[in-house]
Amino acid sequence: MIVQHYKDMLGAKSVIREISEWSAARGREIGYENVFDYSLGNPSVPCPPQFTAACRDLLDNTDPVALHGYTPTLTLPEVRAAVAESLDRRFGMDYTAAHIFMTTGAAGALAHALRCVGAPGQNVVTFAPFFPEYKPYVEGAGLTLRVAPPRVEDFQIDFAALDALLDENTAAVLINSPNNPSGVAYSAATLTRLANVLTAASRRYGHHIFLISDEPYREIAFGGVEIPYPARFYADTLTCYSFSKSLSVPGERIGYVAANPHCEGADLIVPMCGQISRGTGHNCPSGLFQLAVARCLDLTSDLSVYETNMELLYAELKRLGFTVNKPDGTFYIFPKALEADANAFCRKAMQYDLALVPGDSFGCPGYFRMAYCIGTEKVRRSFPALEKFVQEQYGRG
Repeated sequence: MIVQHYKDMLGAKSVIREISEWSAARGREIGYENVFDYSLGNPSVPCPPQFTAACRDLLDNTDPVALHGYTPTLTLPEVRAAVAESLDRRFGMDYTAAHIFMTTGAAGALAHALRCVGAPGQNVVTFAPFFPEYKPYVEGAGLTLRVAPPRVEDFQIDFAALDALLDENTAAVLINSPNNPSGVAYSAATLTRLANVLTAASRRYGHHIFLISDEPYREIAFGGVEIPYPARFYADTLTCYSFSKSLSVPGERIGYVAANPHCEGADLIVPMCGQISRGTGHNCPSGLFQLAVARCLDLTSDLSVYETNMELLYAELKRLGFTVNKPDGTFYIFPKALEADANAFCRKAMQYDLALVPGDSFGCPGYFRMAYCIGTEKVRRSFPALEKFVQEQYGRG
């Protein structure tokens, strides 16, 4: 008998993927260059040449039996040590290899982190707007996702809402900074207050409430601003990272969990991840790509195009009368729709070959996401379509 739970999920497919599929189909009709596809967060710049060179060197000069064999259960020790050294140097931490576990991207990192600190039946709190896949990630670990409503004026944390959601059954708080979809990063003041709230709640409820920090966009920061590193603010932090965006290698599926050396059970987290991997199928990430990213830890792709696109798009949205927060990073912007129903707004946009994603699935109705990881020339070419859309449908512009 097939499992009803997953059969039911077929009726709740990702709206992001559905709109991306519409864009592809529309592109086959009129040419994809004529579809202004702001749907999918797929990096649009090539990986750095050093990454390609590292892969080529490893393939040419490493024993193929060793290179393509299973990696250790706890992943490659030399790679874990290199990641720890990089984090310590960049963020003033004191990780060692014993605190790093390599994973199949940020999704794999979250799968491990959630199971390390949450038992089935407990809850995890996150903040809208949030990445929609958090719900299946959390529920897949047997946990319940609780969502604090958005503080739309600045997309920082609504602490009154957080207090109402924390209870004796809370295992962790899950954050994403810089945030998908808003592009906003939590300030040092926000993270300091969050640490104080979690410390007090942990004392009140008699167990450690962990912070799970999802950071795939950490390196995409604008205006020379340094994104605060959450693990510096709160000891009980598990950092989940992916190289997908920083190195433009999402298909390689490589990331890590970093356990703050001062968290509860710091010496147990990585061995526990090794056991968790046995039951989740996230075990033994590619040895080739573990070794390749270890050679590129201080590198990124040329991410400047995202800031260029953001500045252009932000200025155009403001000119057309949209309410929108200026992103601190990522390659997303999250304006308020010009009507209460963002789904209707985005459907109307399709008539102008604009692919926009409504904010409902992000926990923020009335807003929409634009993923501007596309060529700058195409961003500029989308402006007449965007202007025509808001003029004809809403009398703006």
